[in-house]
Amino acid sequence: MENDNNIIVDARGKACPTPVIMTKKAVESAPGKTVTVIVDNEVAKENVSKFAASISYDVAVESREGLYYLTLTPPGGVAQPVTMENQPDVMKCESTLESQTYVVVVTTDTFGQGDSTLGKLLMKNYIYALKELDNKPSSIIFLNRGVFLTTEGSEVINDLKELEKIGVEIISCGTCLDYYNLKEKLQVGSVGNMYTIAEKMSKSRAVVL
Repeated sequence: MENDNNIIVDARGKACPTPVIMTKKAVESAPGKTVTVIVDNEVAKENVSKFAASISYDVAVESREGLYYLTLTPPGGVAQPVTMENQPDVMKCESTLESQTYVVVVTTDTFGQGDSTLGKLLMKNYIYALKELDNKPSSIIFLNRGVFLTTEGSEVINDLKELEKIGVEIISCGTCLDYYNLKEKLQVGSVGNMYTIAEKMSKSRAVVL
């Protein structure tokens, strides 16, 4: 929803990191415009506020009837392009790090330890977030129970297929697929051996889950 000068982003009921992703897309689609984001929880409010600060937008927060209304305004009312010239030296270091090639290694079908239902939800949100990142991994490698995410019945197949379409390599461990009798149920990506996996991990920064 939007008028001539203001875009409304309704992120009520959206789980992390969706409110931030929705806000990012709105800001990018309409540089120079004010963006009002509506969220219904403290975590989303804080995350959107931090995102706004990271791109030098001013944030005004209003709370009413259990909802948070965050009004994001570009400095001076005009969005400034982020360039190496207008960022401090520390930002240059961060930009260099962010541009590095990396691979994600997924060794389980849940994110973290603890409640399995929560872990599955977090993993689903993480895969979705990877899809929305500007600096996407070159490869996502699935090992051990991670292969349950690339096979029949997985809730993240569509997101993984979208990542594959835009050039992210999806690799599932062949030994792991055999162990769990899942090789015939593979839905996305290719089957890899441990040598190939070790080689890819040795050549890039690896994020292991």
